[in-house]
Amino acid sequence: MKKSVEDYIRSIPDFPEPGIIFRDITSVLQDADGLQMAIDAMQAFINPEEVDVIAGTESRGFLFGAPIAYNLHKPFVLIRKKGKLPCATISKKYDLEYGTAEIEIHKDAIKPGQRVVIIDDLLATGGTLAACNALIEELGGVVAKNVFLIELAGLNGRKKLEGYDVKSVVCYEGK
Repeated sequence: MKKSVEDYIRSIPDFPEPGIIFRDITSVLQDADGLQMAIDAMQAFINPEEVDVIAGTESRGFLFGAPIAYNLHKPFVLIRKKGKLPCATISKKYDLEYGTAEIEIHKDAIKPGQRVVIIDDLLATGGTLAACNALIEELGGVVAKNVFLIELAGLNGRKKLEGYDVKSVVCYEGK
């Protein structure tokens, strides 16, 4: 029987707290077939003719975004936590469950009109990707798509990304 990407995702109950099921991607990364299947499935959502740049979020978006950019022969742009990029940047704050965070991108990373696909491992509440989309647009780019390996539908992250083309390989109904 052929395995699916979901078969490679390890579910860990009661982590980091009771009642939560943690969806662990390390088991995907540690298996050559699982990793290849995950990258191929995410890449299948992307029409290379409709995208100019692949961007990835720190840090797990890098793991999937860079190989996709390589495969499609597209540039790869890093979206990082504040203070990690060496050149002139723009930044965006966003809300977390308990506090706020801030991400940034180099000012010269996206040229006006470039079509950008943003890659991340997980769509939860949508705050990180909403901030990423805002950064791309502030630089004059066009967000072509948001692509995730996993979506936790119970956290309603798609609501924060309304108006964007959002794709996920595996969708779990809960949190």
